[in-house]
Amino acid sequence: MTWMRWRPAMERALYAAEGGFYRRPEGPAGHFRTSVHASPRYAQAVGRLLLEVDEALGRPEEIALIDVGAGRGELVGRLARLLPGRLRAYGVELAARPDGLPPEVRWRETVPEGAVGLLFANEWLDNVPLDLAERDDAGVLRYVEVDGSGAERLGGPLEPADAAWVARWWPQGERFEIGRPRDEAWAAAVGALERGLAVAVDYAHRRQDRPPFGTLTGFRAGREVAPVPDGGCDLTAHVALDAVAVPGFHSLWTTQRDALRALGVSGARPPLALASSDPAGYLRALAGAGEGAELTASAGLGGFGWLLQAVRMPIPQSLAGLPGWQTLEA
Repeated sequence: MTWMRWRPAMERALYAAEGGFYRRPEGPAGHFRTSVHASPRYAQAVGRLLLEVDEALGRPEEIALIDVGAGRGELVGRLARLLPGRLRAYGVELAARPDGLPPEVRWRETVPEGAVGLLFANEWLDNVPLDLAERDDAGVLRYVEVDGSGAERLGGPLEPADAAWVARWWPQGERFEIGRPRDEAWAAAVGALERGLAVAVDYAHRRQDRPPFGTLTGFRAGREVAPVPDGGCDLTAHVALDAVAVPGFHSLWTTQRDALRALGVSGARPPLALASSDPAGYLRALAGAGEGAELTASAGLGGFGWLLQAVRMPIPQSLAGLPGWQTLEA
């Protein structure tokens, strides 16, 4: 590979029809573990959220569940039969439809237009390719270029739109991950909803805590590795969720810990008395508590950011009590 900016290098490494990391047969689960893989309680929480969205929308004739960045359909497959006769379940993913997925799931490469329901994107935006920038000795922001071995050099100065994004959203630091493609991808996904709730869940940061040296890294076979754009590893960078949010909608930034607790996921241990009256039930409840604790651990999965945006609908009941809801201005 010749020298190129990080965004096209990531695009090719992750999504090329031949040799792209996300086209590999083992899928993402062969290399890293998300909340979806950690416990079925995660899907149960999303299912509860879908039911609350359905209620808030007045139980429409058709209700959509749109799983963006669906991997191999682990989440949407578990929920595809939740509302028989009314649910339209979509898995949105570039990889081919996986074997064994329930026939109710509609598998496609793009978000459907005009849907009413829940759009849920778990660890999607961190894999939307982006450019990196650093300052040269004269203080000029320049794109970082990369070759096939992962070696880097400084390229040309930033285009005006990227320079404006950095000035607004990441004004301080040594290395800048230009999140404008993520903003555009999320705006397109949210804009496709006629009515509903759009939720982005990801490794995240906000303006007050931007990492000064960036976050780009690689993952392979469960281990963090150097980010080399050769198709052999995942390439991921944390998401500037405050920049991503689309103006004009009632919106909330919160943590996965708080969101899942509001949806009934807890790491609390079952009462010890249950061990005497129902030993098998106690063991099941204990295992569930362990899974809940993993999903809500503030230093782990519970520290993920959740961006929720209500599109022409009321806020679902269980989430209405979370502090911080606001209508964003342009």
